[in-house]
Amino acid sequence: MERVNKIISNELYKESQLAIDNCEKERIFCNHDFNHYLDTARIAYILSLEEGYKVDKEIIYATALLHDIGRVDEYTLGVSHDIASAEKAKIILKQCYFEDKEIEIIYEAIKNHREYKNKSSLDKEMTLSELLYRADKLSRCCYNCNAYLECKWNNEIKNNNIKY
Repeated sequence: MERVNKIISNELYKESQLAIDNCEKERIFCNHDFNHYLDTARIAYILSLEEGYKVDKEIIYATALLHDIGRVDEYTLGVSHDIASAEKAKIILKQCYFEDKEIEIIYEAIKNHREYKNKSSLDKEMTLSELLYRADKLSRCCYNCNAYLECKWNNEIKNNNIKY
């Protein structure tokens, strides 16, 4: 996890997160902070272990730590956060010594993490973006949220129970 630890000390990562924190300081809905990223990483890793998916732990953690890092660009420039996050992730991952193939896998997962294509039980291949999508939603404590009624999330995707 050495490269994952390089991500959290990366200057672009820290600057971006500070800007997100600043943009979200008055936000009543879920924030996009380090705790969210870490919860997402841990849940994605648990899902991959429980369901038998062979996804490298370091890849899962790197993806989760970076999946919302472009939120500041969405707030300030109107750029979709999945695209902005994927682009920033490329830069950060390169600076943290990830290989080109790993960067491409993570880039694609982040870029596509907002869509979930429910696969049949016969299909044992889950993409990293689908794993990230599920963990991202499961990391939210909708059942304990003060803004539950105002939330724009569809009730079908709200996390109404403790699962992980």
